[in-house]
Amino acid sequence: MQKWLSILFLSLAGTVIGLGFFTFFYAKGHSYFSNDPKACMNCHIMNTHYDSWRKSSHGAVTTCNSCHEPQEFYLKYFYKAENGFSHALKFTTGNFKEPIQIRQHNFDISMKACLHCHSNLFHNETHHKDLLEGRSCVKCHQDIGHVH
Repeated sequence: MQKWLSILFLSLAGTVIGLGFFTFFYAKGHSYFSNDPKACMNCHIMNTHYDSWRKSSHGAVTTCNSCHEPQEFYLKYFYKAENGFSHALKFTTGNFKEPIQIRQHNFDISMKACLHCHSNLFHNETHHKDLLEGRSCVKCHQDIGHVH
């Protein structure tokens, strides 16, 4: 009996691992480890975001990772993995809102990216006051990263 349980367990584990590898390669999962913005277009729902980013003022000077991933090496790859899993799950199950919505922790990462690159602007009294009052950069600059 124990032999059959071992065979059953190994068969199930092999199936799960095999399907995981197949899905990872079929969905071009390896491309997400790059810094190439075209990797974000692996999912057709991102095409309009990619096109609007390319037309924006940031299109020539940033990548998706510049604004949507932390600067720290380990956090960057942790969030890439977490976002990749979350996106794959949502798009596979169809459990997402259209237009797609950024999650709060991803929004916070994007806000830090704004502050990282544009810290020279925060000597301006209006920008400084807005930040102290908890306003986000996209409150006033909603078309900066993606042209709508």
